[in-house]
Amino acid sequence: MIPWIQLDSARTPDSQQELRLKQRGSEFSIMLGTNELMNSRLSGSEEALAKLSCQRIAGHLRPKILIGGLGMGFTLRAALAELGNNAEIIVAELVPAVVAWARGPMAEIFAGSLDDSRVTIRETDVGQLIRSGAGAWDAILLDVDNGPEGIVHNGNDALYSAAGLSAARTALKPGGVLAVWSQGPDAGFTRRLKQAGFAVDEVNTRANGKRGARHVIWIATKAS
Repeated sequence: MIPWIQLDSARTPDSQQELRLKQRGSEFSIMLGTNELMNSRLSGSEEALAKLSCQRIAGHLRPKILIGGLGMGFTLRAALAELGNNAEIIVAELVPAVVAWARGPMAEIFAGSLDDSRVTIRETDVGQLIRSGAGAWDAILLDVDNGPEGIVHNGNDALYSAAGLSAARTALKPGGVLAVWSQGPDAGFTRRLKQAGFAVDEVNTRANGKRGARHVIWIATKAS
């Protein structure tokens, strides 16, 4: 069996933990301690995050999308495939090394998506962009951690709090969508979404087509 090789590492924003980029043949993995955050073979649920969101805003003119978390680019690539040439996608990534890995050792996986004229990469906290203006976004897609129960960065918890969800709703245009990826279900988060004034659909999906771990995507819509 081909062994894993560690290519690089980076500290999390609070400097308390270490992200590690590993490679085995053509396969890549990003690890946090003993937890695998993402793997290049498992893209199904991240792609579903984009597809489900874009389908909900299909009638919006010149859609403007905010993606929180670059990861391995699966959500970004799926969004590009769903959206027309008049769309604008901003990707917020808090760890600069993740962007460097996307342009470096994982460039083949990203398949030129970072150079698409519709895409802008911002090395910043997605929460700052959410709070920067009202009615700015047609869709906000969050895949910044393992879900509402964050393990990578404690600051991510604020995104999923009542105040964070209120800010996201304010940032969306009428009919806009907040979509959240999670490793598993969270009844408390579903309640907070509804209490924040969203119409909520909870979608179960697989990490890899009909196989792999079960993940959850919340599609929360702001009333028109």
